Amino acid sequence: QVELRESGGGLVQPGGSLRLSCAASGFSMYNSIMRWFRQSPEQEREKIAEIINVYEDGTTLAESVKGRFTATVDYVANTISLEMNNLTPDDTAVYYCSAHYQSREYWGKGTLVTVSS
Repeated sequence: QVELRESGGGLVQPGGSLRLSCAASGFSMYNSIMRWFRQSPEQEREKIAEIINVYEDGTTLAESVKGRFTATVDYVANTISLEMNNLTPDDTAVYYCSAHYQSREYWGKGTLVTVSS
């Protein structure tokens, strides 16, 4: 059974940092396209990172987070991470990881990030 579980969300002050993780079970990330999304009540769901395993540098980031966020994958631990720096209130959202595996899309339940003073 494919499962994704995000963790690491919380409350952080503007300018602060957080590291999110997404642990996968039931499949190997090496054979999947892994993505990070976020969604807030005010905005549509936004794809912020994509990791394609078949390429060494197959990681893309949305313009809104470039230079501040870093997405990495640990194939041994079967985990992806999202390092978020210089956070602003606009980054407040529920963050989700997803896996495109064997022509299906799987989602975690999300983790809430709140950026506020």
